[in-house]
Amino acid sequence: MRDLSEHPSSGPATAPSGRAPGVPPTFVDGTRWWVDARLRALVQARIEARLLRRLGGPVLDGRVLELGTGRRGTGLRSAVDTFGAAHADGIELFPASVADCRAAVRDLGGRVQVDQGDATRLSAADASYDAVFGYHVLHHTEDWRAVVAEVARVLRPGGRFYSCEMTARFIDSRPLRAVSRHPADGDRPTPEALAAACRAAGLTVTAQEDRLAGCWTGLVATRS
Repeated sequence: MRDLSEHPSSGPATAPSGRAPGVPPTFVDGTRWWVDARLRALVQARIEARLLRRLGGPVLDGRVLELGTGRRGTGLRSAVDTFGAAHADGIELFPASVADCRAAVRDLGGRVQVDQGDATRLSAADASYDAVFGYHVLHHTEDWRAVVAEVARVLRPGGRFYSCEMTARFIDSRPLRAVSRHPADGDRPTPEALAAACRAAGLTVTAQEDRLAGCWTGLVATRS
């Protein structure tokens, strides 16, 4: 749940302030208070992970990857407990979050591994994973389509991409922008753009469900 890219945006041109025309300003950055909150972890584990499992099914005894683990390791724990994965790797951009996440999932032992990494340039070999999970990673990433392309590359044939995202409709809303900093290029994911990016990367969208009037989308896409 972190900004996983430091590359220039491939989206629309931005104004001199770095903000695309029409994107509201940010006055106070309270992003960390939400992404590291216990409530956020509960929503992810009890609602979002279960919804994604309903859309895409389990990954029994599979090897999986989570993008942007954050500090709590909630997605890694869900990969093992909710989806039935045998082993879950996680990457996180920031060293402090890597250390905190390792501590948070220490009880899972060798079933999980957390490393520092960039989702736009994954170190994994082609066709390494049975599933890749992304919980609210793309909207923090400037070149989020590059992340989707990397997901497609590391998935095995038949492997699934499980993604849930707050969409541009919410991310670029004036109330959220005022108190939460995200890339201001005017190119945050929409449900339609996310599905299109998956298809462009060679994935087949097998299920997608939008909630909160299109402010949230859950998607499962499969590699042929």
